[in-house]
Amino acid sequence: MDTRVALWLGFNLSVIALLALDLGLFHRKEHVVSPKEAGAWTGVWITLSLLFCGGLHYFDYWNREQALQWVTAYVVEYSLSVDNLFVFLMVFGYFRVAPQYQHRVLFWGIIGAFIMRAALIITGTALVHRFHWLLYIFGAFLVFTAVKMAFSKDEEDADPETTLVVRVARRLLPVARQGDGSHFFLIEDGRRKVTPLFLVLLVVEATDLLFAMDSIPAVLGISQDPFIVYTSNVCAILGLRSLFFVVSSLMDRFHLLKMGLAVILGFVGTKMLITFFDIHVPIGLSLGIIGGVLVASMIASLLWPKTGDAPESHS
Repeated sequence: MDTRVALWLGFNLSVIALLALDLGLFHRKEHVVSPKEAGAWTGVWITLSLLFCGGLHYFDYWNREQALQWVTAYVVEYSLSVDNLFVFLMVFGYFRVAPQYQHRVLFWGIIGAFIMRAALIITGTALVHRFHWLLYIFGAFLVFTAVKMAFSKDEEDADPETTLVVRVARRLLPVARQGDGSHFFLIEDGRRKVTPLFLVLLVVEATDLLFAMDSIPAVLGISQDPFIVYTSNVCAILGLRSLFFVVSSLMDRFHLLKMGLAVILGFVGTKMLITFFDIHVPIGLSLGIIGGVLVASMIASLLWPKTGDAPESHS
C-alpha cells in the first residue's frame, strides 16, 4: 500500500477509534463536565496532536518546514475555533440545553464537521493547485473578514430561532413539543419526530460550516498540502469540545480575544496577498506572530477588563 494512502487511512481510523473510546467508554454516562475534567481532556488532545506531528517529523515523513506548517495551521485553526464557542454558548443557552447533554451534541457535531471539512479541504486544495490565483481571492476575503470581525459588535441579542437552518427544519421536519433527555428522535402522537436537541445539533453543524469558510482559507494560506490542512483541522476540532467546557466560564474575561483573532486573520490574508510580489514570510516567523498575538490579546483582556468586570476596590 502506498505510504500516503496508508497515512490517510491510518489517521482516519485512529480518529474514529478515539471518538468511539471517548463516547463509548469515558463519556458513556451523561454527566456535567467539570472544568477540571475538561482541562485534563484538553491536555490529552493537544498532547496527542503534537505527538502525531512529532512522530511524522521523527520518522522523516515531514521535514522541519512541513512540521512547522502543521503546527502553525493547528494553532490558527484551534484559535479561530474559539470563536465558535461564543455561538455554541448562545445556542445552548437559548434552547436551554442541560449541561449534561452538551457533550453529546458537540460529539455528533464533530462527526458532521469531519465530513464537511474533508470535502471543503479536498476541493479547496485541488482548486488552489490548479488555479493559484485563488490564493489572492482567499487572502482578500480573509482581510475583509478580519476588518468585519474587528468592528462588529457582539451579537448578544441574536435569536437562533430566526436562523435559516432552524426555520427550514421547522418547516420540513416534524418537531416534538418537548425534548426527551439526550435523544434526537422520539415517538409523539404516534409519529417519529425530531427533538429540540436535534435542532441544536443542526445549528451547531451550520455554525461550524460557516466558520470553516474563514478557517480553511486561512490554513490554505499556510500550506496547500491536503494532508497537513486536513489533519491540523481535525486535531483542532477534536480538542474543541473539551476546550468549550474549560473556557465557557471565562469567555467574558478574554473579551479582547476576538480582536486578536481578527488580527490573525488579517495577517494570514495579507501574507497570502503579498506572495503576488514574491514576498514570503518564513513559517517560523508566522508561527511566532500568531502565537504572540494570541497571548497578547489574552493578557490585554486581563489587564484591561470589560467595564463592570473589574473587581471592586476596598478602601
